[in-house]
Parts: sequence; C-alpha cells; structure tokens
Amino acid sequence: MSSNLKKSLGPGLLMAAAAIGVSHLVQSTRAGAEFGYALIWAVLLANLFKYPFLEFGPRYAIATGRHMIDGYKKLGSWAIWIFILFTTGTMFAIQAAVTVVTASLAAELTGIALSPGVWSAIILAICLLFLFKNSYAVLDGVIKLFIVVLAVSTLIAVCAALFKAEPSTTTDFLAPEIWTVSGVAFLIALMGWMPIPIDASVWHSIWTLERSKQTHYTPTLRESLTDFNIGYLGAALFAVGFLVLGAQVMYGTGQAFAPSAALFSQQLISLYTQTLGEWSYLLITICAFSTMFSTTFTVTDTYPRVCSLLIRSFKSQEKNDSPGNLQYRVLLITISLGSLSFLLFMGDRFRLMIDLATTLSFLTAPILAFINYRLIFHSGLDEKYRPPAWLKLLAICGLLFLTGFAIFYVYWMTGF
Repeated sequence: MSSNLKKSLGPGLLMAAAAIGVSHLVQSTRAGAEFGYALIWAVLLANLFKYPFLEFGPRYAIATGRHMIDGYKKLGSWAIWIFILFTTGTMFAIQAAVTVVTASLAAELTGIALSPGVWSAIILAICLLFLFKNSYAVLDGVIKLFIVVLAVSTLIAVCAALFKAEPSTTTDFLAPEIWTVSGVAFLIALMGWMPIPIDASVWHSIWTLERSKQTHYTPTLRESLTDFNIGYLGAALFAVGFLVLGAQVMYGTGQAFAPSAALFSQQLISLYTQTLGEWSYLLITICAFSTMFSTTFTVTDTYPRVCSLLIRSFKSQEKNDSPGNLQYRVLLITISLGSLSFLLFMGDRFRLMIDLATTLSFLTAPILAFINYRLIFHSGLDEKYRPPAWLKLLAICGLLFLTGFAIFYVYWMTGF
C-alpha cells in the first residue's frame, strides 16, 4: 500500500462502522431469522442502488474541497431546507435506536441489570467525554480497532454457521409471507438503513475533508474512492453475513427475536455461541458491544458536526469552516439529551423504535438521492470529477428503485 493511499484511508472505515450497527446486527439478522434467505435480494439491491448516491459524498469533497452542505446551499434553498428538515426529523430516532442496542449489549457484557434508559445515558455520557475534544483523530483511531475485531469474529461465526447442519425446523413451522402488511413493513425497514441512510453521503464528505486536515494530504479522486469502496464493500458483505447467521441458526426453529432490547441482545449473542461454542461468549459479547458502541460513537459525533456546519453555512461564506468548539459541544449535549428523551418516551418498544427510524430513512431516501444526483450532474463540476456513464445509469436506476418502493410502501399500507 502506497503511503498516499494509506493517508487517504479512514472515512470509508468510519462509514462502515456507522453502517455495521442496527442495519446489520439487528435488521439483517432478523431478516435471516424470520425469512431465511428469501430477503437476500433486498439486501443486495439496497446496497447496489444506494451506492451512487453515497459515493457522491467523497467525489464532491475531492472535486470542490467543500462538504456537501455547501453544495446543497449553492443548489438552492429548497435543497438545503429539505436536508435540514430530514436531518432534524430523523436524528433523534436514529441516535436513540443505535444507543439502546448498545445499552442492551453493555448490560449483557457487564451483568449489571440497569434499565435501558439508564444504560443509554451512561453510554452517551462516555461518548460525550471522548468527543468533547472535538477530535477526528480520536474517532478515526477507535473505529479502526473495532472494525478489525468485528471482521475477524463475524467471519469465523459465518463460516462455522455455513458448515453447521441446517437447524431443525419445528413440525408446525410455516414460512412467513413477505407480501403481507407486516412483511412489506419489515422489508422497507430492512432497506431503510441498508447499508446506511443516504444522508451519510454528507457525513462522508465532511470526514474526507477532516481526514485531509489530519494528514495534511489531499487525496486524489481515485485514492478517496478506493477508501470509500473498501468501506462500502465491507459493509455490504457484513450485511449478507449477518443474514446468513440468522438464517442458519434461527430460521425454522420457531424462535423469533424479542421485542425488548435486553432479550434481543441475549438472542444475538446466542447466534454466535451456538455456532462457535459457549467458550466464545465473552469474546462475542465484547465484539458485538464494540460494534454497536462504534456506531453510537460515530452517530453521536456526526449529528452535532452536521448541525454546526448547517448553522455556520448561513452565517459565513468562508471555505471549509470547521465546527466551532463551543457550538459543537452545545449541540453535542443538546442532541444527546433529545435522543435520550425520545428513547425514554418510546420505553422498551425496541423493535418499534428500530422499525420507525429505518422506515423514515427509507421514505426520505428518494428525495435525498435526487438532490445528490442534481448536485453532481448539474452543479458544474469539472469534467474529470464527473461520474462515468455506468455510474450515471446506476444512479438513474437507483432513483427509480427507491422511488418505486417508497410509493409501493405507501400504497400497500394505505390501501389506496
């Protein structure tokens, strides 16, 4: 690996760390456990058709030296206000969802039986202590360690599950139908964060610029996209891996994932211990917690960073403004408290909270995808930074896919 490429690596791993959380540990595993391999097409297509719109994040940052928030503002007030509306409308639900899963795994790891709300408050407090330094380097270093540990443990577990005998189905087991109200609702929730919400393209553009500041090196477009592709492909493979685990260990057994966070975390750990053996309990619990903590850590940092840049975009035209320390810290506390309040309001309705957050993300995806498409193809980027023809075609197909499924979902749920 060249030294320049090594300097470019980081934002793609942050994206993977943010992605490999609820969408993978929870939704992909549930998909395999409840539907076997019947929904693997949805996982693959969601990853394929969201690819262009997420790839546009690092592409825009390298092409312009600016994050996508600046781009949205230049595109028009309609674009920036839609992004603000969607961000503020979903961030509390998203942060609450990832935090409560992390909290349940913390309880499992420590054996300390506190309520999900108390554990969530502790998790967020730990994140705040680390992030008060407003340091990208802290985020980058923590994530790389967690990703390596998760990759090794998950690969071992998936291989063991594939060589394991098929789970014995119960005599009265009936394969669930996908094309029902509940089946379609879960299908949309599954694809909502698969592999990550499209607004993460904005996050990635910010991380790309922050990485350049950290290393004092501006990567080429090719180097930046190599970093992106490593993270994106890794997240896609993990999604398939968790679906395989759910299908191989739980499908057809009559077991279903519990609606409460605490019981779900126990079932999640058992997926690994049933394939690797009871000896692996502690190792897997640490790995699962590390995975979710890295996601919570990333999300806790990113929303205040994005909101701070949104505020500053209306106050300053200075290129590459970074979030101010005081403003960032105030937002860090405010958004965390808002997410904790949302979590306490939802109570222990764990699956409802997850499905609500992921469904909201899917329904907003077509509009954000369209904004990203307009930004890349209609904002006068230099020719050498414009996507190739195949990526433009994939983006058009992605717009049709996301829009079509969003309309289908609304039609199916309302009966219009």
